[in-house]
Amino acid sequence: MAELQEVQITEEKPLLPGQTPEAAKEAELAARILLDQGQTHSVETPYGSVTFTVYGTPKPKRPAIFTYHDVGLNYKSCFQPLFQFGDMQEIIQNFVRVHVDAPGMEEGAPVFPLGYQYPSLDQLADMIPCILQYLNFSTIIGIGVGAGAYVLSRYALNHPDTVEGLVLINIDPNAKGWMDWAAHKLTGLTSSVAEMILGHLFSQEELSRNSELIQKYRNIVTHAPNLENIELYWNSYNNRRDLNFERGGDITLKCPVMLVVGDQAPHEDAVVECNSKLDPTQTSFLKMADSGGQPQLTQPGKLTEAIKYFLQGMGYMASSCMTRLSRSRTASLTSAASIDGSRSRSRTLSQSSESGTLSSGPPGHTMEVSC
Repeated sequence: MAELQEVQITEEKPLLPGQTPEAAKEAELAARILLDQGQTHSVETPYGSVTFTVYGTPKPKRPAIFTYHDVGLNYKSCFQPLFQFGDMQEIIQNFVRVHVDAPGMEEGAPVFPLGYQYPSLDQLADMIPCILQYLNFSTIIGIGVGAGAYVLSRYALNHPDTVEGLVLINIDPNAKGWMDWAAHKLTGLTSSVAEMILGHLFSQEELSRNSELIQKYRNIVTHAPNLENIELYWNSYNNRRDLNFERGGDITLKCPVMLVVGDQAPHEDAVVECNSKLDPTQTSFLKMADSGGQPQLTQPGKLTEAIKYFLQGMGYMASSCMTRLSRSRTASLTSAASIDGSRSRSRTLSQSSESGTLSSGPPGHTMEVSC
């Protein structure tokens, strides 16, 4: 019998007419670099142009991760520390990402002319279908902060079939009452727009400590070349309508929701109230210790871990690698379930620097998990 020889067969990709193998490799490398850096697009909507940046390529049968930033920020200053965090790479490899800049908030945006009518938050939500149609995306998982959380919630109410899940950080679903409106007007007499926005983003304790992070973001807001545009977005946020969430009513978020707020954050009470109005079998509540007003900036590791569990609960990333926290969760799952059988039906995620615990679980249980 003739001696068998091992032959290595490599996959061949068809070349374009007149294209050499070297040119094909260079084109593929350039495409990968472009995807890593993000592709920025603008699309016209009934309420003006909106800019967004896409990272990665669409994954079959998977939604896009769709982010919307808060007032005073753009998608980079709001989300870059989170999405550049090491453990987040496992998540972003599994989903295409779309980062939206509210009109006039993108880098290098020209200042709107005097008298320009900035879109309301409801109209910003109505721009989203134009983005998804442009990209030919059918469903999303939204991650929003502050005003962006409101915009994504309004969109989810209007288009529930296109939203598979929402991570809402610092959401305030309530319209400003007369007392809030009067307090806002009085504050405006003694504080600049930049200072009011910083008070919206961070707690007074954080601002008084004036850490390196606060100094950085104070500089971003105070010296923003498009501060006039930011003020228009700020005004739209302060003139928002009530989302009218009602537990057990017709107006509610029908997808899985994770509500996130930092301890002592300016919006802690609003997020707690929002949690009380949503379906407890669909809603998780995460109060993060030592995170202040912007958890995605100060605690990207803890937030990444929570988002990973949230996605796994939705049926994605089931084979995600085990971390210290998830190993502990596996070890304590049985005892936790037996202890908490009589607890509240709402799913709760809570983190504490003192106890070092994260609690999570399916609808009907609250499970304590030691880190």
